[in-house]
Amino acid sequence: MTATTGRAGRREWIGLAVLLLPTLVLTMDMGVLFFAVPYISTTLAPSGTQQLWIMDMYSFLLAGLLITMGALGDRIGRRKLLMIGAAGFAGASLLAAWSQDAGQLIAARALLGAAGATVMPSTLALIRTLFDDPRQRQIALGAWGGVLTAGATLGPVAGGLLLEHYWWGSAFLLAVPVMALVLLTAPVLLPEYRSAARTAPRGRFDLLGAALSLAAILPLVYGVKTIAIEGWSVLPGLAVPAGLLLAAAFVRRQRTAANPLLDLSLFRIRTFTGAISVNTIAMFAMMGFTLFTSQYLQLVKGMSPLTASLWSLVPSVGVGAAVGISSALAGKVRPAVLMGGGFLVGSAGFAMMTRVGAHSPLAFILTAAGVLAAGTVGTMTMTAEMVVSAAPAEQTGAASATSETAVELGSSLGIALLGAAGAAVYRHRLDGALPAGVEGEAARTAQDTLGGAVTVAAHLPGRLGTDLLETARAAFTDGLHVAAAVGLVFALGAALLAYRLMRHLPAAAPAPAPEAATV
Repeated sequence: MTATTGRAGRREWIGLAVLLLPTLVLTMDMGVLFFAVPYISTTLAPSGTQQLWIMDMYSFLLAGLLITMGALGDRIGRRKLLMIGAAGFAGASLLAAWSQDAGQLIAARALLGAAGATVMPSTLALIRTLFDDPRQRQIALGAWGGVLTAGATLGPVAGGLLLEHYWWGSAFLLAVPVMALVLLTAPVLLPEYRSAARTAPRGRFDLLGAALSLAAILPLVYGVKTIAIEGWSVLPGLAVPAGLLLAAAFVRRQRTAANPLLDLSLFRIRTFTGAISVNTIAMFAMMGFTLFTSQYLQLVKGMSPLTASLWSLVPSVGVGAAVGISSALAGKVRPAVLMGGGFLVGSAGFAMMTRVGAHSPLAFILTAAGVLAAGTVGTMTMTAEMVVSAAPAEQTGAASATSETAVELGSSLGIALLGAAGAAVYRHRLDGALPAGVEGEAARTAQDTLGGAVTVAAHLPGRLGTDLLETARAAFTDGLHVAAAVGLVFALGAALLAYRLMRHLPAAAPAPAPEAATV
């Protein structure tokens, strides 16, 4: 089956709906877990480091394998890769739902990330294949981008609804019927896709480059997170430079390989580099603080998962307004001004977060979260099309995979680094500050995570449990303040970076680049 030509009809639009469903599930899969963290802490008793790995492993594997899977899809076909990934994602979701300990859940999250890496680039490439008309393609890409935002918003709500009535593992089962639907409908509604460059005799797949792309990410993040939470030790101390060396080896490999996974010449295009940078930092800021907000509502304000998830929808009002304003101004205001201004708005949200306390009014943290999200998401509305239009037509597939990698890596680093900063402050504040009578294993559990402190407090008598909650919640908000300060610095730096890299672009955005031939 080949790509469509001319204007798309009903079949292509139905095919778009099929592609948007797994995209929605993949983006929900991060947020759906936010409100399950307290339940997982109680049931599986993960350590602080394990808790972060449960959250992060999915996105790090996803980010580390996107480029590899994008290149693989060019060889074996995007539709085929999409179906393989859909089947793998459904199976890994079942494994995650019935995990018996933290290690099993981390392994299942790793499998989910690997399967997700096959799905994400395939959906974007197949959308470009379905829609030959530039205007229709622009609408379809806009819908795809909207679903990414919607998934991040709806994930916590879906998780809250499920956790109100079922056990924590039910949060993973949402993906199973969706991926089953993809497997049933993809052969009928979706065309097969291979890059025209791949139809010629092909060299060997760059297995070494694929291994290096993943190996460069995991030790670096492991080292940063472990040192931030547990302090200096030999293994994480060696992991950081090892990750940097592997990243340098990956870059060198891509420069010298006969069939590289990634054409590094794309980064010589100023607009492409600027759009990638903006996306990465925006996701770093937004996703890094979503975890803090969800935990604050449940563990500090004492809300149920459902109540917390519904309140978490409030900031989406600001996001919707920001997207509408950015779209309306896109043809009238230069991208550099819009993106720089968006990050300045996000900076204001971070500044407000540094003033949030354990007893702050609910409206204050929701307003701060709304301002933060509105500013960062507003910068991302223009970048997807900028990435595509900035790259040469024959390299749009590589450009899309690189953009998705940056988004996932930014999201993962936000959760890891801001989460690690907050966790480190929490542990430091509680060191020697626990109420008298909280000792031994109970003290270690309470000092590890706020969820652990809430669990311990529930089993302590009267005033002792109340004192522990007050102390732990104050320590958590102290960690939130430090993480917000870090986010503020990044957002201000991103505003300057966006303006410098995008200031050459006019207000009128260029049309999407024509797609490479497909077979």
